[in-house]
Amino acid sequence: MELEKIRNLGDNELAVEANKAAEQLFRLRFQLTLGQTDAVKKVRLLRKDIARFKTIVRERELGLHGAEHKADAVAAEKKKPAAKKTAAKKAPKKAAKKATAKSGTKKEAR
Repeated sequence: MELEKIRNLGDNELAVEANKAAEQLFRLRFQLTLGQTDAVKKVRLLRKDIARFKTIVRERELGLHGAEHKADAVAAEKKKPAAKKTAAKKAPKKAAKKATAKSGTKKEAR
């Protein structure tokens, strides 16, 4: 599938297309193992398509590549702030514990 067509898909359509491609890839690999087909080129193309789908999904998560999907990225970010806040709160505590552990474990050798 062409990159522009993939970019024009919505989030739900993108997920559906990625699942279809993954299922088709699974079936082709299964047929290759059984020796029922010689569709090596088709397998290669499906793997590249799946990579393209994943790339577009990740770009949208990060808010990259155009303003047309910015609304989708903003909606996704609204769901995630709670997780980021808890991770931000935990990080300084770990760093403080490490600093105190390092300073507390040093003993002078006499």
